[in-house]
Amino acid sequence: MSSAVMDAITIMWQGMAGVMVVMGVLSLVVAGLAKTGKKDK
Repeated sequence: MSSAVMDAITIMWQGMAGVMVVMGVLSLVVAGLAKTGKKDK
């Protein structure tokens, strides 16, 4: 029982970490595009 709960928590944390990484990368890309767009203008 506890092993199944631990597995679920591990999978959930991995999913949350993946989402945070993707959001971080997207925010960096958006920030980079915004800076380059302002420079072009």
